Amino acid sequence: MQTAVRSSLPETELASRANFTPHARVVREERSASAVGLPLSIRGLRKSFGDNEVLRGIDLHIPAGQFVAIVGKSGCGKSTLLRLIAGLDKIDAGSISFGQEIQPEDIRVMFQEPRLLPWARVLANVEVGLGRDRASGDAHARAEKALIEVGLADKRDQWPSVLSGGQKQRVALGRALVSRPRVLAFDEPLGALDALTRISMQRLLERVWRDQGFTAILVTHDVSEAVALADRVLVIEEGRIAHDVSVNAGRPRQRGSVELAGLEGSILSHLLSADDRT
Repeated sequence: MQTAVRSSLPETELASRANFTPHARVVREERSASAVGLPLSIRGLRKSFGDNEVLRGIDLHIPAGQFVAIVGKSGCGKSTLLRLIAGLDKIDAGSISFGQEIQPEDIRVMFQEPRLLPWARVLANVEVGLGRDRASGDAHARAEKALIEVGLADKRDQWPSVLSGGQKQRVALGRALVSRPRVLAFDEPLGALDALTRISMQRLLERVWRDQGFTAILVTHDVSEAVALADRVLVIEEGRIAHDVSVNAGRPRQRGSVELAGLEGSILSHLLSADDRT
């Protein structure tokens, strides 16, 4: 098993360069053989901040191309887990492996804040996601294609300051997608959006995931969002995986359906019962 080697790059650079890679044979356990996502294996993962042990031995396997949502109470360790997967924090103990050697271009991260460069126009902000390929002859074309994928081709020459919150997050998604990531990590990317914009963005995330086949890992406080998007929902409790729920509903998902409502209720019941035990 290969332990992931992590970068010491600043977080803003990692936000634009973070990505992961495919399986040596690109075997997809639950999706088509053409998928580009990476499998992810975590063994005995631990992380502490001072005397506070946040993760207490996480064991987890995510098949290539799966969409996984991570939920839990504030402070349970879900964002810490995501940051370790993305290489933004160092592992104290255990290992994270991806089935083969990974490159900086193989993982991308999308944060709650879009983190756009205010002095660069929309197209240039997307090009940042190309990293070392920004100087390539097809950089503009690749960035324009990413903008088309997120529905912002007509905003290519705009400044970030004139965009709405949802449009800024679409630019951030385009920046994450432009290098065709193998793993895309989402850290509450829709948390600051209004309800209708959030639903629109959820549909966009699902569409680009289905189109590109990357492995998706979403941290969210919104259980409804988790069951609407994910193949699988993990509930983190006191630094461990306390609940692992498969979401077998067909796609596109019918929000408000009895099936999804039942899953959401089950997960919420577990989270609330955890509160009762504390």
